[in-house]
Amino acid sequence: MKRQIRKAVFPVAGLGTRFLPATKASPKEMLPIVDKPLIQYGVEEAVAAGVNTLIFIIGRTKNAIADHFDKAYELEVELETRGKADLLEVVRNIVPRGVECVYVRQAEALGLGHAVLCARPVVGDEPFAVILADDLIEEDASEGGTLSQMARCFNKYQCSILGVERVPHEETNKYGIVNPLPFASRLNNVGGIIEKPKPENAPSNLAVVGRYILTSRIFDLLEHIPRGTGNEIQLTDGIAALLNEEQVLAYEFSGRRHDCGSKLGYLIATVEYGLRHPELGSRFHTYLRELTGSLGEAEG
Repeated sequence: MKRQIRKAVFPVAGLGTRFLPATKASPKEMLPIVDKPLIQYGVEEAVAAGVNTLIFIIGRTKNAIADHFDKAYELEVELETRGKADLLEVVRNIVPRGVECVYVRQAEALGLGHAVLCARPVVGDEPFAVILADDLIEEDASEGGTLSQMARCFNKYQCSILGVERVPHEETNKYGIVNPLPFASRLNNVGGIIEKPKPENAPSNLAVVGRYILTSRIFDLLEHIPRGTGNEIQLTDGIAALLNEEQVLAYEFSGRRHDCGSKLGYLIATVEYGLRHPELGSRFHTYLRELTGSLGEAEG
């Protein structure tokens, strides 16, 4: 019987130091893109792909994430009393019916690989997804969200799959880069994976971004690999070990990615999502047009 992806892991225990002081008391995953926090976009992508168990790997300061996905009785009563039915519906559907949220504490920040390993008691021996909320990927109108695309590939090939995109050659030192071996349209067998190689040493420009589907074998490997870069347990090292035992595919997803782990990427995403917002988009577009016009006149 073919296995399906029903569980998704969200490693959200990082300190978010690039966004200090905004992230001193609030997780970076709770930073809003217009009117929804980053983490909610990732959750909606997972649920659309058929996931019914959301596993959040949290740190000591990440209570805001659990609060966001919890039921807010006082808020719901207040909205209902005020007759704000539309907002009440929004609040009640942040987590759809039939979807479970599980929170696992990562006591020490020992790397992405360690965060994934913390999910083992909940995942068990099932295949599972990993979503890094920093990578906000726009849904493709014809193909759906990135995880939905990858889940369809998994349903067909039943092996681990890495979400990849082509990056400028001069930026390979910012990503894990795969050595691709042609397999099918927009799919390559992963012949190897190198963490942040210099452009002259990179086997390709196919970069692994924040979407993974992994078999449970990765847990055994993460338990035994030595610490890597930064004295941390690296997921990339676990995947490199997995390549020696199982097929791993690299899937070129369809959809535009915003690197919201960087301040510039976060600002760009905010502007672009704001322009498409059903309530604010038109007025925001008018404002930006007037702003750029006045700036142009000032420079002239």
